[in-house]
Amino acid sequence: MTKRTALTTPDAPAAAHSFSQGVRAGNVVQVSGQGPVDPASGEYLHPGDVAAQVERTLLNVEAVLAAGGATIDDVVMLRVYLTTRDHFAAMNEAYEAFVTRRVRHGVLPARTTVMVELPREEMLVEVDALAVIA
Repeated sequence: MTKRTALTTPDAPAAAHSFSQGVRAGNVVQVSGQGPVDPASGEYLHPGDVAAQVERTLLNVEAVLAAGGATIDDVVMLRVYLTTRDHFAAMNEAYEAFVTRRVRHGVLPARTTVMVELPREEMLVEVDALAVIA
């Protein structure tokens, strides 16, 4: 059985419930769903601004990846959860700017975008990630 390690970093919000910020198993890193939360204060940031929320959320994803020894460049799948289809264009623009600056080998991660009701009213976006470290 592959050894599993819970990932913990002060650079991303602490897990709010009974789960890890992320898990590393062998060369695979799975990041739990992250939202637009300031890691230091625990406050939800940028109410009503999906682009700014995407940026903060992806910074949190990136921090958990780093805790597992991975980067955005190692990500094979990102799942984006939005509260409304109306936010898709702004999310996509912010997502593209963030991800393309960090992918150096030219292969962008796969992505799924789903419209859902999120756990907190102020959350417009949540993102989780799966990375494979070469």
